[in-house]
Amino acid sequence: MIKNNSLKREPLTDTQLLTTITIIIFFTMYFTAMGTLGGGFLRFQQIFDILNDNASLIIVSCGLTIVMIGGGIDISVGAVTSLVVMSCVMYLNSGGNIFVSILLALGIGLAFGLVHGFLISYLEIQPFIVTLAGMFLARGLTTIISIDPQKVQHKGFKTLLDAEIKIPWLGYTANNGNRVDATMELGVVIAIVVLIAVFILLRYLRLGRAFYAIGGNQQSALMLGINVKRTRFISYVISGALSGISGFVFMMHTGAGNATNAAGMEMNAIAASIIGGTLLTGGVGNVAGTFFGVMILTTIKKIVVSSGLNQPWWQNITMGGMLCFFIILQSVVLSRRNGKKKAV
Repeated sequence: MIKNNSLKREPLTDTQLLTTITIIIFFTMYFTAMGTLGGGFLRFQQIFDILNDNASLIIVSCGLTIVMIGGGIDISVGAVTSLVVMSCVMYLNSGGNIFVSILLALGIGLAFGLVHGFLISYLEIQPFIVTLAGMFLARGLTTIISIDPQKVQHKGFKTLLDAEIKIPWLGYTANNGNRVDATMELGVVIAIVVLIAVFILLRYLRLGRAFYAIGGNQQSALMLGINVKRTRFISYVISGALSGISGFVFMMHTGAGNATNAAGMEMNAIAASIIGGTLLTGGVGNVAGTFFGVMILTTIKKIVVSSGLNQPWWQNITMGGMLCFFIILQSVVLSRRNGKKKAV
């Protein structure tokens, strides 16, 4: 009997497998919360609230995922986001133009990305040290610009701040009997566009495949003719640019600047990427998984609060436990998978 090899399914790659596990865990967690806690989890607005609150984190996490896939790390993204927010707030309050403020945000992010990329790729300085210095620099500059909280007073930006997309068919009926529309901020649309763009880059473009190659095996990438230094440099430039976009989106959500804005965002972005299946060793990852990693982190916080554990340390403990769980899960899954491959 002749076997038809064309009917055989190709096995999932490590990236696809880890992303699938993350998605399954998120929906299992969310549906369990719906069944046990009810309340806001029964409304679509809960999902939109998560997206509204984390649009800037999604954008930053996409950039960090690219860097991590290439075998690097960038712990400056939160500080750069904060610097962008404060700079744009001060500029707009001085009578600046909204379009120019967008260019300012991109310029700040690109400046950090260019410097980080050059030092790491061409001078071969450790990524952790370079981006740590960048984090301290960005935080220091943020404080110099203004240590006091600043609200955006620009009338044109206030219109942008108050803008929202209403989705009536996904709304809910309030306790007073009135129908409340589901709403989504413009920042979420920007985050989704960035997510799709990065997904296409990593999945279908040659540059995206080069990121995976240098993260998986740098020597093999060199043998394939990939310019490793230039590719790694580009990954940091993209991460910097997305940090700039994240800062503007963050400002669109809060409408204010503060020296402590985006504190801990870099750690949340790293955690979301790892939970989403991106390995710190490089070569494996997907922004679709990173997106669900962000959703898992925020859903955990809401579950903890809904359970009556309002103290902030419970959220940190739960997030730490979930991160450890995913790291162990990934290690077990990949080790068993590689063991089977060797056995074959």
